[in-house]
Amino acid sequence: MVTFTIDELTPCLRNVYTGDIVETEVMRVRRKSFLSKFNEKTGWYVNWNQFDTETEIYALVIKGTVDIQGLIAITDDKDSNAIYINWACTSPNNNIWRNGIKEYEGVGGHLFAIAINKSVEKGHGGCVHAIAMDKDILQHYVDVFGANIIGILHPYHFVIEEEIAEKIMEVYDYDWSDDEL
Repeated sequence: MVTFTIDELTPCLRNVYTGDIVETEVMRVRRKSFLSKFNEKTGWYVNWNQFDTETEIYALVIKGTVDIQGLIAITDDKDSNAIYINWACTSPNNNIWRNGIKEYEGVGGHLFAIAINKSVEKGHGGCVHAIAMDKDILQHYVDVFGANIIGILHPYHFVIEEEIAEKIMEVYDYDWSDDEL
């Protein structure tokens, strides 16, 4: 489930208080013990240590730190020739709906770009599909990205196809870290 809207299409994150631009990197998260602190009680919508070993989890962090700004869980959906986004959400400090604050803009778009990058890497051309948290967020993806509603797994099930994925990848800039958490 995808729990955010795209606030700003920006290559890097922008601090909403200072206007500072910060560079980002992506880290793979494998340790269940590390993921156990990212759960519903701490404002992350889902218990992130619940995913099986087939699900890859990535963290968007401020470059050079482990300051996590968002998490995304993806699965290689070979049957659909796409990446399935199991869950994606911004950190509580970036979740304006849940906590009334947002420290950085650009997190949501970066999370989509990570999934699209993995789709390209796995030979799916950038195609990703997911379920939006609600009808308004679903419509937002249709309006902002040109996503298509497919409604197969759920009424809010959508797909971002290759042509749109390519445009998203052109916007976002981040490094892939060899470090894992």
